[in-house]
Amino acid sequence: MPAIRDDFRSDTVTRPSAGMRRAMAEAEVGDDVFGDDPTVLRLEATLAERLGKPAAVFMASGTQSNLSAMLSHCGRGDAYIAGMDAHCYSHEQGGAAWLGSIQPQPIPNEADGTLALAAIEAAIAPDDLHYARTRLLALENTFGGRVMPMTWITEATALARRHGLATHLDGARVFNAVVASNTDVATIAAPFDTISVCLSKGLGAPIGSVLVGEKDLVSRARRHRKALGGGLRQVGLLAAAGLYALEHNVARLADDHANARRLADGFAKIEALKVTAPDTNIVWVKVPDDKAATFGKFVADEGFGITSGYGGTQQRWVTHLDIDAAGVDRAIAAAERFFG
Repeated sequence: MPAIRDDFRSDTVTRPSAGMRRAMAEAEVGDDVFGDDPTVLRLEATLAERLGKPAAVFMASGTQSNLSAMLSHCGRGDAYIAGMDAHCYSHEQGGAAWLGSIQPQPIPNEADGTLALAAIEAAIAPDDLHYARTRLLALENTFGGRVMPMTWITEATALARRHGLATHLDGARVFNAVVASNTDVATIAAPFDTISVCLSKGLGAPIGSVLVGEKDLVSRARRHRKALGGGLRQVGLLAAAGLYALEHNVARLADDHANARRLADGFAKIEALKVTAPDTNIVWVKVPDDKAATFGKFVADEGFGITSGYGGTQQRWVTHLDIDAAGVDRAIAAAERFFG
């Protein structure tokens, strides 16, 4: 496999900065299972306060956070509604069904990533013993790098509440949505009972997510975390990285968004490529069928790491704190050479 010089595969590939490493090395720690790691407690309190919720719990990953939330909202035989392309449905091994006996009720995502309100309402099961009881609406923001409109979020969650459903937000990249839309994170979080926030994507920490929400739900999620193998000990070392990220790496997400626009604008000038203008830090590029394999190999040979699907015709380029404008320009120049 060719060596990767400019890694656009995901914003999960970032490496801790020198400042973050110092914060980790100097972190005060305890035993988190006993609830006495002061750095973990500070991270949880910080995110709970920022999101305007009463409680939070540190998790090893976003998948663990989403699963713990769904297990806390739903019992065996209950159902949750999510988009067919939602991460919690399509990219987490069906954990809610596999480990929680919770039935997913997926509905199609619209072209902009939203779910049609009529489709949500139609997916809510009637109060009938023939059907799994619908308990939860799970949404995502950002979705494929797109910022979900607050008007739609408000309407969708209000619909859920009218039908007695709880609400969960997979907010893995919620701070990208905050920066791109200039909306306070507490405003985005307000309509949801639980919100999962990832620290190891654009925020640049090496590991970790935090589930934030109502006290009883977070308490249940903490119990589920233990059952899922997530009882953590001197994890303040990792929580310190999360606190550093929240202090230093939120506002700078604007740089990632600017680099994504720079990349999209450069690729858009190449006639053969179809580019979706990014809201945040993810650029989707459609490559002609007859060029997909050769262009994918060329990109790899040139030292660019990317992800792709559909036989290489759909490429995903993700900008992050380890990608600068020079790396973006190298990618544009390489594409121009290939298609020139």
